[in-house]
Amino acid sequence: MTDPASPHELTAYALSLGIAVCGEDNGMPLLTVEFGPTVEGRPGHFHGGATAGLLETAGYAALRTALLAAGRDPQLKPINITVQYLAAGKSRPTFALGRITRLGRRNANIAVEAWQDDRERPIATAVMNILMV
Repeated sequence: MTDPASPHELTAYALSLGIAVCGEDNGMPLLTVEFGPTVEGRPGHFHGGATAGLLETAGYAALRTALLAAGRDPQLKPINITVQYLAAGKSRPTFALGRITRLGRRNANIAVEAWQDDRERPIATAVMNILMV
């Protein structure tokens, strides 16, 4: 785990899944999770809940990065999170990246993509609406 003031601090849930920050893309944290028993659903495939957890973690990491860069540190509360499963996650590393589509004073909208071998072929996407208080 990193410094508590860091935007890259991950939750206990994310750490239990094996999610880690593996780099940055356009200033946003790039997250990854290796395939293993903690994320396996049906044999040889990612569990949908683990995929959603990776997407959610990447979205919050992107939002925290943007807020801390702006000198803000509000409490974040989810309004809604919608996940679209596009393809089965296979037994290989999965990556996710969040992108802020709107950052207002009281709420934020985030788009997140998860992929495996080819970033142009996501296995899942999410749209998150977050209240900031």
